[in-house]
Amino acid sequence: MSYLIACLFFSFTLPAYADLNDINRIYHSTPSLGSFEICQGGGCTHSDVLSLTPAEWDNVTRLFTPSPQTAEVERAAIAQAIGVLEDIVGTKTGTAADRAGTFNNSGYLHQQDCNDEAINSTTYMRLMQQAGLMQFHQILDTRTRKFFLTGWPHSAAVIKEDSSQAEYAVDSWFYDNGYPATIVPMATWKAGYIPQDSPILERNDKAEPVNGE
Repeated sequence: MSYLIACLFFSFTLPAYADLNDINRIYHSTPSLGSFEICQGGGCTHSDVLSLTPAEWDNVTRLFTPSPQTAEVERAAIAQAIGVLEDIVGTKTGTAADRAGTFNNSGYLHQQDCNDEAINSTTYMRLMQQAGLMQFHQILDTRTRKFFLTGWPHSAAVIKEDSSQAEYAVDSWFYDNGYPATIVPMATWKAGYIPQDSPILERNDKAEPVNGE
């Protein structure tokens, strides 16, 4: 879990730090619709134990109906499902107000940094996998790239396509809460990819590269 340690060191805009044992416990836990944990606060300084009703989960299964017939279509459904789950969870935890990125967000409650986003996205995909919704991909450990706008490390969830063995970053940090996750080839993401319409480009343009990730 070295990615978490690296990113924690550069999340100083957020007020506190979680115990790494807690982070590891949450990341390696087996979530279920009846009980799963969601991180917030930067480096998972705060977590909430939640559940989803059948009606709430139906909002996810509808995105996979009919079942995707290609890996590309499945990735699109996964991206949308993460946004839907963020929206549902956000009303329960306060993270509905989460803004894209980390810079300039320390004054906002219930913020999530890249560690929170990577862990939560992995949890959401594990729920999808358990429900049999993911037929073309496997979930891998999160990854960290070593530079961003200011050179700080940045982490994301990862999936691997079964047939091609191609790896994809699943990054929900680029947009405000409830937007579909960004899923791009790992090589593209590692090279510093940022969606051109991401709010962080405008918000971070004036940010001082002192704190943040």
